[in-house]
Order: sequence, then C-alpha cells, then structure tokens
Amino acid sequence: MASRQQALLLRNQDDEERDYEMALRNFQSGAYRDWPNEAGFEGLGEERGPIEVPVSGYIPSWAIGSLYRTGPGIYTIDDTPKGTYRTEHWFDGLAHTHRFDITPDPDNESKVKVFYSSRRQSDHLVEHIRKTGSMKYLSFGQKRDPCLGLFSKVMGTWQAAMIPHGEKWMENVSVAILPNPPGLESESGNLLGNKTTVGRAPQSGGHRVPLPQSVWATTDNNLMKQMDPDTLEPIGFATQSAFHPSLKGPLSCAHPQRDPVNGDIYNFNQDFGRETVYRVFCVSASTGQTEIIAELRGEGVHAAYIHSFFLTQHFVVLCIPASHIGWGGVKIPWAGNIVDAMEPFDESKKMKWFVVDRTNTKRGVVGRFESDAGFFFHSVNAFEEDDGRRIVCDMMRYRNLDVIQKMYCDVILQRDGATERFWEVEERAKGSMLSLTRFSLCLEQSNPTRFVPVEKVFAIPAPHAGELPTINPLFATRKHRYIYSLPYQGRSTMMDGIVKTDTQTREVLFWDIPKGHSPGEAIFVPRLPTGSNAEQEEDDGVLLSIILDGFDKTSYLLCLDAKTMKELGRAELAFAIGLGFHGVHVTASSKEIERVTGSLTRT
Repeated sequence: MASRQQALLLRNQDDEERDYEMALRNFQSGAYRDWPNEAGFEGLGEERGPIEVPVSGYIPSWAIGSLYRTGPGIYTIDDTPKGTYRTEHWFDGLAHTHRFDITPDPDNESKVKVFYSSRRQSDHLVEHIRKTGSMKYLSFGQKRDPCLGLFSKVMGTWQAAMIPHGEKWMENVSVAILPNPPGLESESGNLLGNKTTVGRAPQSGGHRVPLPQSVWATTDNNLMKQMDPDTLEPIGFATQSAFHPSLKGPLSCAHPQRDPVNGDIYNFNQDFGRETVYRVFCVSASTGQTEIIAELRGEGVHAAYIHSFFLTQHFVVLCIPASHIGWGGVKIPWAGNIVDAMEPFDESKKMKWFVVDRTNTKRGVVGRFESDAGFFFHSVNAFEEDDGRRIVCDMMRYRNLDVIQKMYCDVILQRDGATERFWEVEERAKGSMLSLTRFSLCLEQSNPTRFVPVEKVFAIPAPHAGELPTINPLFATRKHRYIYSLPYQGRSTMMDGIVKTDTQTREVLFWDIPKGHSPGEAIFVPRLPTGSNAEQEEDDGVLLSIILDGFDKTSYLLCLDAKTMKELGRAELAFAIGLGFHGVHVTASSKEIERVTGSLTRT
C-alpha cells in the first residue's frame, strides 16, 4: 500500500549549489541502487475497461474530466526468428495510451469517482517484429545490428527512407497527446474505412464525462496517429502533408503549440536535401486551413533534433540547439536512428534563435539571436514584455548532449554495470543535469539577417528544477511565476520528486516522493475563478501525476494541491502503469479550459 507520508521541503536560492552538489554525489555514490523502476518497464498489461479505481482522500469535483497519458508500454518481444527483441532506449518503447476519467459521484456531489482504461497502440508493429526479429522503421535510439554488412546496411537505409505512405501508420508514435486538432477532418478514421470518430462517454451511475471529438498522438517526426477517444483503439493516421503539400519533411516537433485565444495550432516541419528548411505553419481552428508563415533556411539553419519551441501573443520562437544531425539530416536513415545520426557535441555550435511574427499584418522572420551551445528537450513558456519589444523564454537547458545517453534502458534499469559506468564520469554527470534557464530576446536590438546575442536572465540548477515541466495552462503566452517539474536528485535513475519553482523568489517547494515511488508528468488542472470580478491565482489548482510504486509494482493517480504541494487524494490501481511521457487533462466544464489544456501537452 502506498505511503501517506507528507514529505515537503522548502528550499531557496542559497541552497541551489549545495543541493546540486548533493544530487551529483548521490549519483556518483550509487544512492539510486535500492530504488526499483523495473515495474515501469516489464510485464505491463493493458486494461481496456473502464474499471473503477478506489479513491482515498479528496479529489476536487472541479477537476472532473479525462486525463489522457501516453508513453511506452512494451519493451521486449519474445519468440522472434532472432530471439528476444529488446528495446534499448526509453524513447523507443512501443506506444501505450491511458485514460483516467474523473466523474461526479451520483451519490455525493462533493466527491468523485475515477475510472481507468488503457490500450496498446502498436499491435501490428509488435507482430511485424515478432515475425522478422527487427524493426525496419526509424527509431530514436535503437542500435542497428552490429553484424550487418555494408550491403545490408545500404539496403536497410534505402528501406527506411522509402517507407510507403500507406504503411507509415505502423510506426511508433508515443510522445504526446493532442485533442481536437483542426485540419485533419479528412484523415479522421482512415484506418476504419474513413469512419469519422465522435466522442463517446463511459457511463457512471447516469453521469457522463464528455470526451474530445478526436484524439491524436504526436512524436518528433511528421506522423500523427489517431485513437478513438473512448476505446483508445487506433483508428487513423496522417502526415503533416495532410495540412499542406509543402510539409513533406521527415521531422517535426512532438509539442505543437495552440493559441490560447483562438485555438489555432502552430508547428514546424523540417525538410532535408541540398539545404535544410524549416517551414513554420499555422492551422486555423476556424477554417481548418493551413498557412506557412515562414521558411527558415541558409546561415545558422542546421538539421537538428528539436523537441519543442515557443509561442507568445505575437511570435513563434524556434531555437535550434546543438543537437545537429549529420550530413544535413540524411544520416538518419543510414544510422537507423536519430541518436547515432547526431554530430558530436561542439561548443562552437551555438544555439540559434529565430523569431517569427505570426500576426496577420506581418509574417516572417523578424529577429535572429544566438546563445552558448547547449541542448533542451522542453520549452516551458514564453511571453512578451515592453509592449512586445522583448520576448522572455524559459527552457530546461542542458550544457551538452549527455542526457540522451542516460535514458538508455540499461542505464535506467541498472543492467550489466551500465549505470555505474555512466555516472562515474563526473563531467558526464554534470552534462546530464539541467538548469531552468530564462533568456531575454530584445527585438529592438535584433536583425532579421544577422545573429545577435540573447541575454541570459537566470539559470536555476537541478534539482531545483526538473524535466517534463508544466505551468497553469491559463498562463500560456502570459507572464508566469510558477513552474512544476520532476527533478533528478540522484536517489533514482529516473525522476524522483515533484518540485514547484517560484521564478520570482527562486524558492522551491518539493513534494519529496517516498522512496521507490517514481512520478510521471505533473499536469496542472486550474480551478476556474467564480464571479465577474474574480481573479485567477496562478497556483490555484491541482496537479495530477501517475506514480509508480516500484516496491509494490503498482501505480496510483496522485492529486496534489498546486499551492501547498500537499497531497489531497489518490486513486490506487492494483497493477503498474509504464513510466510514460506526456498527457493532457480535458474537461467539458469550460470550453476555454478544454482549448487551453490541449496546448500545453509538454514534455
């Protein structure tokens, strides 16, 4: 049974260096050795349900809705012609989607009931691997067979690069969830004879939880996969060319941004060839039409792995980190994965920033900036100051690319000495620790044709900030104060806490999870203000996180007060849920919330 210990820890700026050094010492001394994570990777099943989950404590009734979560669910496939197939990198686990429905309790209006269901999204891919012993599709970090000869490697490269469109739906898509995207109506349900899906709700004592009209999963390429909002069955797929024929490049961003006012979707498509081109586009929520608002090419535009970007009231901000891909991007099919296609980290490869005006009066690049070489998975938020003359961007920044290596399964699961070999190198350990970094881009000093330095406002080191950051979604594109994330404190090979970071005071409040309890992304559900004059307090809401109890091999849905970081309640399952990536809370109690929460599916 999960512990009810309320382990809260308040720290401030004076503690940053001490806590950073402590986390490093924990990793290098092996403090993670007795924190089990295997249950989040092995023997995971699906529960098509919905099944009712017992609730203890209190989950507020204004948090009713559906929490969708996605991530890996299958890592090993037995009985293939080549023996057991093993997924090597966390990011390459085969997709598994989950939904928690938080519904009104018909017998007590002050309480809620919780229902759970899940569905694997890659059954056909599993069968392909079982028959062939390998996966011919490109991956993030799955290594190619070292025994392959040159001819086999050339043929594999050709096959990976020439996957026919009609077969792409079999590829693995497991990073983020996007509800109700505009512009994909013609592709909806195309795996089921062009059936158009509509939201259907599970019954709960006569009460219903309205579901989205459509739910799509996204990843870091141009493929999106659709699932039934109710059954979670895979029912459709699309590439970004469905939005616009020019969006034909192979890579994109797993985290599209959504305008919190009108619901328009923004993203980029990255194309390779003689030169690398980033096409920044907007899909109108009102018309479903797509417009390419900028094309980035030429100086400073490198093929790169980019997981997220920034959106403000008037601008799209694209930052190209030092995760450059070799041979102008075309090394990916040769290497068979993104990791091995990346060029070695180089301090001279500065991060390049491009500011794109997204207003109807002026489109295109209006500023170019640069900052020291580095890498990031996740942007946090961006906003404008000085009447739009300055843009402020928060990201979870790494000093180099080492963090990618620490997410291989052997390192996470402490196999064959891989964990010790990784963390015993001090510089590698430091490279794997992030900082919450704020950059300021002054448009008055910018130049659309040359790069000017950005200003680094502050950098808050780990563990006072962590991965999978979220904010109150009502503050998207607005000035925010609080950021919620999952820190690495060195007690586990995975994230081992939930932290609230105050960007004004640099105070942090930890919900220090009990030993062996590994958290998932903490999704903020805001409490709507009531009354015509009511103001929204930024931290007035709850956090929903799926916690893995590695000792009991079970999981529970945790509900924290976002203001105090104290536990309010939980819904406890009798089995484990895989350690996943991102999710979104969708509710029909307010169209505004339904629209805005869809824009912040962050990792």
